[in-house]
Amino acid sequence: MLHNCGDFGIVNAIQMSLSEMQIPRHKAAIFSGIGCSGKTSHFINVYGVHTLHGRVLTFAQGAKLANPDMEIIAVGGDGDGLGIGAGHFVAAGRRNLDMTYIIFNNGVYGLTKGQASPTLKLGEKTKSLPAPNTNYNVNPIGLAIASGFTFVARGYAYDVRHLKDLIVAAVQHKGLAFLDVLQPCPTYNDINTRDWYAGMDRVDEVTKKPQPRTYHLEDTGYDPVVHYGSETELNEKLAQALIKSLEWDTKIPTGIFYKNEVISQYDKRIMDKIPNYLENYPAIQTISANGRPTTDISPILDSLSI
Repeated sequence: MLHNCGDFGIVNAIQMSLSEMQIPRHKAAIFSGIGCSGKTSHFINVYGVHTLHGRVLTFAQGAKLANPDMEIIAVGGDGDGLGIGAGHFVAAGRRNLDMTYIIFNNGVYGLTKGQASPTLKLGEKTKSLPAPNTNYNVNPIGLAIASGFTFVARGYAYDVRHLKDLIVAAVQHKGLAFLDVLQPCPTYNDINTRDWYAGMDRVDEVTKKPQPRTYHLEDTGYDPVVHYGSETELNEKLAQALIKSLEWDTKIPTGIFYKNEVISQYDKRIMDKIPNYLENYPAIQTISANGRPTTDISPILDSLSI
């Protein structure tokens, strides 16, 4: 990573959040995909799994199902999660496993020479593109809301302490949490730069100070929480979150857009079919003894013989 890459702010925020929550190292795991964010699982001193391009959520969900006592954080780039991994992103939202997914969103494929990622706006031309982007962009917040994520938030890589607070809230949320982190790429994205987010091109004529584009939702009295779970309240919270997610350019909201702990977590749904799931989850089951499997499937094989 380049020395002033936004990845460092995100990694620092994850480290700070885990330290603040005092989660034991052996009780947390970071799963990463392919791209600039892929080294995150190497940089943090907990269990780490560096997975395949676009498949980080499948690995992470499998780990959470196998060992629900673990705090699982999956990370990946906007191309990794919303390009090749978009199908897994939507499928994960339907399940509502109790884990966190963080996307490093810089609008480009920063590891492979800056091609337009799914989040780059239509018509924008970064310095590595031969022509303006011809595709409409994905709205990560809107897609997460539509897919069923029960905690949806946005942070900014250079607002590290605020981002740390969002990660703490995401990990402590009871359900599937998504955090979209806006991250300047100083190598390839020369549009959404640190100066652009800081409003250096928008100097107030009176105060002579720049007007930052990002602001905190919580400072405006915005309430993202589904308190009761009625259909009317749920629709209102979903609608306001979607509307807020469309703000861009001169005003970019960061903070929690939507939070719903009324919807059941996936492990509770599993217990409807396997009542002792949390008492005997896969990670603590004995599957072999003396090098031999403890499960005898010979009756099944015998029944299939012709």
